[in-house]
Amino acid sequence: MTSRTEEEQLALIKEWWQRNGMPLLTGGALALVAVFGWQGWQKYQTNQAQGASMLYQQLLETALTPSGQPDAGKVSELAGKLKSDYAGTQYAQYGSLFVAKVAVEAGKLDDAAAELRAIVDKPADATLSELARQRLARVLAAQGKAEEALKLLEGDADKAYLASREEIRGDLLVQLGRTDEAHAAYEKAKAALSDDAAVGSLQMKLDDLAKGDA
Repeated sequence: MTSRTEEEQLALIKEWWQRNGMPLLTGGALALVAVFGWQGWQKYQTNQAQGASMLYQQLLETALTPSGQPDAGKVSELAGKLKSDYAGTQYAQYGSLFVAKVAVEAGKLDDAAAELRAIVDKPADATLSELARQRLARVLAAQGKAEEALKLLEGDADKAYLASREEIRGDLLVQLGRTDEAHAAYEKAKAALSDDAAVGSLQMKLDDLAKGDA
């Protein structure tokens, strides 16, 4: 087989480059974009988390006043910024829990319910879902909506939250006059706790029901 001349080899290289050079460059560029894009995204996520964390800390610090009562205007401002800049994040939703607490303390139950319901409808994680669900049930109970509150507590709960959920169910059932079911809920809550932890307000509730049945 005849050896190719330098000119022929150069022509073949040029032809190959025309066919494959741009795809290789494009593929390499895309690979670089993917690598640096991912690194950029990670950096963005880290910055977002840090920003949200700082803002949430500022929100909590609004309660550090001589009276112990948060500055309502400051709470509204910081919570609004958390929601707008970090919507759907855990920090934004923990901020909403704090706002709901402030609203309850101010007697603004409708506002508290709205904050909590937004989390229940689209929680950032399972813990926030359960915390918001239980607190919303308490708020609804205070509004005289025990039946609606009970529906929030249907289904299974994580073991870590079972006792508190069942105790709330018991309270709601007492409010509705369904004492037998309330007793069962309190017993279930007690069973989910250690013996020492069960001796307290929960045991007092069981004792009160027993006195009522006597």
